[in-house]
Amino acid sequence: MTLARDAAPRIALVKLSSLGDVVHALPVARALRIWWPRAELTWVVERREQAILAGHPDLDHVVPVDTRLWRREWRRPAGALSVAFKLRGLIRRLAHGRFDVAVDLQGLWKSGVITALTRAPVRAGLAATHCRERASARFTNRHVTPPPEAAHVVEQYLAVAAGLSVDLAVVGPPRFVIPNDPAAEASVARWLEEEGVKPGTFLTLLNPGSGGDHKRWAVEAFRRLGEELAVRLGGRIAVTWGPGEEPLARATAHGMRTGALVPPPTTVAEMVALFRRATLVVGGDTGPIHVAAVLGVPTLGLYGPTSGRRNGPYGPRAVAIQSPTGRMDGISVEAALAAAQGLLR
Repeated sequence: MTLARDAAPRIALVKLSSLGDVVHALPVARALRIWWPRAELTWVVERREQAILAGHPDLDHVVPVDTRLWRREWRRPAGALSVAFKLRGLIRRLAHGRFDVAVDLQGLWKSGVITALTRAPVRAGLAATHCRERASARFTNRHVTPPPEAAHVVEQYLAVAAGLSVDLAVVGPPRFVIPNDPAAEASVARWLEEEGVKPGTFLTLLNPGSGGDHKRWAVEAFRRLGEELAVRLGGRIAVTWGPGEEPLARATAHGMRTGALVPPPTTVAEMVALFRRATLVVGGDTGPIHVAAVLGVPTLGLYGPTSGRRNGPYGPRAVAIQSPTGRMDGISVEAALAAAQGLLR
């Protein structure tokens, strides 16, 4: 089944999580909208990551799911009934969409099941060899093997769009759309002003959190880097954090001799607004780093056990340092400092 460019297909994008992965999939929505301007685009996403899609101009509908909650509820005595009720609601919602095409960009068993529940006659996804869980390919019927030059996951996702006959040369380079939120920007501006950070102030953001301890650079390393950046580049340092990471952020900032700010709790929209004000962002393999990179902020990613070439911050002003040992302690403060200064040149 090949759709003409003047068609108006109903398309479901299934990219559930995490924040960085959802950000990396944004160019697919843009590509589909450019190729089929009359398409009806629906994105199925985890509730926690839903906020990054708020107000997205390329999307007609966003369908949130909460598989994390479902897993927790399933363990409770009455949880199975609750999960069954919610799953039945999702099935009805997807059936109501009457989708022509579904695109699984997650490559997991659960995303494969959701893709199948769309009942779309064309269900595209990565070939089993490129899926995190090979079983997910059983739920798709158009399998795409990205070309060898598609090293980054952004390019691999776009290869799936190309598998639907989207001409990427016509679509143009990857485009990441993250709408502004005026209320969030005003909130961040007030906090920065209270802390004496003016609009033209050189603002470096350090993000020490990550998706796991094995991907986390040492607190002392972040402290030393922050101190060196404060001395050499001037301006202000702030240590950003997400859910459950405030103690880590405060521990990082507390020992910094040059001083550092720790923002109050932020929504996703406020996090985006804060990154828009940054001059430099440094962090490990975690969602906020990818947000900063696609916003065009100079961004340095620190990578140990995961591949910076495949999963690193994506963009013309982004650089990833890959640990030669595969461990985060294989990245020296001196190497990070040199890379940061190189980015700013």
